[in-house]
Amino acid sequence: MTQAELNELLNDMSRSEKVEQLVQLHGGFFGNIDVYTGPVVDFHMTADQPYRTGSVLGEHGAAHLKDLQNRMMEKQPHRIPALFMADVIHGYKTGFPVPIAIGSSFNPALAEQIASAAAKEAAASGVHVTFSPMVDLVRDSRWGRCMESTGEDPWLNARMAESMVSGFQGGDYGEKGKVAACAKHFAAYGAVQSGRDYNVTEISEHTLFEDYLVSYRAAVKAGVSMVMTAFNTIDRQPCTTNRRLLREILRKDMGFEGVVISDYAAVSESVTHGSSASLRDAAKKAMEAGCDIDMMSECYLHHLESLIEDGELSESLLDEAVMRVLVLKNRLGLFENPYKDASEEDERSLHFCPEHRELSRRAAEETTVLLKNDGALPLDEKQKIVVVGALADDKEITGSWALFVDESRTVTLREAVQELYPNADTEFFASDEIAGEMLAAAGKADVVVLALGENQNQSGESFSKADISLSKAHAALFEAVYGVNQNIVTVLFGGRPLAVPELAEKTNALVEAWLPGSCGSYALADILFGRVNPSGRLSMSMPYCTGQLPLSYGAFSTGRPKPDMQGFCPFVSNYMDAPNVPLYPFGYGLSYGEVAYSPVRLDSSVLTRDGKLTASVRVKNCGSLPVKEAVQLYIRDITGSVVRPLRELKGLQKIELAAGEETEVCFEITEEMLRFYDRDMNFVSEAGAFTLWIGHDSLTDNGADFRLE
Repeated sequence: MTQAELNELLNDMSRSEKVEQLVQLHGGFFGNIDVYTGPVVDFHMTADQPYRTGSVLGEHGAAHLKDLQNRMMEKQPHRIPALFMADVIHGYKTGFPVPIAIGSSFNPALAEQIASAAAKEAAASGVHVTFSPMVDLVRDSRWGRCMESTGEDPWLNARMAESMVSGFQGGDYGEKGKVAACAKHFAAYGAVQSGRDYNVTEISEHTLFEDYLVSYRAAVKAGVSMVMTAFNTIDRQPCTTNRRLLREILRKDMGFEGVVISDYAAVSESVTHGSSASLRDAAKKAMEAGCDIDMMSECYLHHLESLIEDGELSESLLDEAVMRVLVLKNRLGLFENPYKDASEEDERSLHFCPEHRELSRRAAEETTVLLKNDGALPLDEKQKIVVVGALADDKEITGSWALFVDESRTVTLREAVQELYPNADTEFFASDEIAGEMLAAAGKADVVVLALGENQNQSGESFSKADISLSKAHAALFEAVYGVNQNIVTVLFGGRPLAVPELAEKTNALVEAWLPGSCGSYALADILFGRVNPSGRLSMSMPYCTGQLPLSYGAFSTGRPKPDMQGFCPFVSNYMDAPNVPLYPFGYGLSYGEVAYSPVRLDSSVLTRDGKLTASVRVKNCGSLPVKEAVQLYIRDITGSVVRPLRELKGLQKIELAAGEETEVCFEITEEMLRFYDRDMNFVSEAGAFTLWIGHDSLTDNGADFRLE
């Protein structure tokens, strides 16, 4: 439809019809509903009213959604098609590694490929909008939803956000195989206090703008079609009713023109927060703030009309919101084809297809992180190998929010090893129980592989933890095995970095496998046996203990920084019982063999405001296997009008090197890369001294100095 036709449609709609376009319900409102006992009665709706609403949450399947679309359009006065939205977070039918793992690939191009594959599968099943990417920055692994984030770094999260938006939407999300993307949760949901889900957020304006808004801004710049509000508060106002956040920052400052949708029942929850007096008051505040769609609450449905009739709310705000929804439907092409890409035939050809299974496997090759290796890896098929732990044969390793994945098709580590390495001398004890037969076998083995950590049911939404140490059962299992055989390879599964200092000290090799998706165990097996060289890097620092949290490499100096020394030092900023530094830092990860860096070379020691300088290194693969190396650029602003981070990631190139191959890697440094929010919240750069580093991780000391003039 043309804009003129959309305007005509809007003008012809009744006020109640407009309101209904701003209401989203889940699938329980449809089908064979008993109006006397079902959700319709809970929301005080007539039996037909759900079918007139503008969008549906969580339903999927081509045949089902085509039928539902027909039923909804039949009851809609203007036959306006509905939007079908779903959480397609890290795959649809093919499960890919969880986002915290995707961040650990340090490969935004890979994130784009994953999002594109997920979009094809979801679109074939009739999904129009995915509630992804989740671009929340997270520095506290107590928060269960850190598995949905790509990590702790603003720059890396921004690159992942724009890549995933591009993967989901392409150049035109109305094209076949594409879906509209929804960046969430706006804003700073990853900074909830104490790492506790649904909690409040208390951060400074500088922290909000410098760290937490960066990835949202990147998603908006990449053209994301929707933004979802967060459950938390900002400036002690719930995000969904926060006018400054939504209208001033998101729409005016960032230039977002798309649809804003609340998270599940978040409009009504402003009453529970204590910032709205009633559901009516919540509806008024959310609409004034700029929230277009009310997901799963009665607020808009029952109160927007009366607010307008009573003169408490301008009808122009209603019209603006409805028009944004109509524009989204139009850009998806729904007025011409209300089913979009829904196709049973395409479902059969795309769902869990060989191409996507191969991508799932390849993604896990780049997301698995080797944290320690004292020569125990790679494994030799001639060794006597005993594999211990229930997670070695657990199919619930696809990841939380893999809502539509068939877990029965997820490959376990046991299945992968037995399929790929049938001649290996392996024995499996897929249990966490300490048993005599298992200990006897472990004692006679050349090497024991311990599968520890968490499955997908121990992280995700609402699964926050006060203690992120290894579980008591897994700690006891490790100690029991260690008592009979000290040649141990530990594989950690899970959706969050765990604090495992005792384990890391004793194990010979430590592998972070995350929750690797449908076919990720194939990659894990290949890494363990040396067929694939690991290349993942930590997208979140792995803490030494829970008490360090929140934690980030991008910290600030204090007036009393701790000297470079071991142990406790009084009257400086440190702990009596733990180090300041993490167990393993952001960007860290090993490979089989050494990758060597030359000293950094600058083509100039001075950067002018309208110029550029080039920093370069030569990188050599000194090992015998091909390697993918994430070459990282960090910069520190030595002195600013406000304190500046000790270093910030500002560039990344993931390169491939054959055994013995050497290449030059160059980064272009411009004034724009040095900008920050000064004491007056102006986004500027300041003249002065800088240090940059290029190396393997965030602790590299391979640096050089320059000045901005």
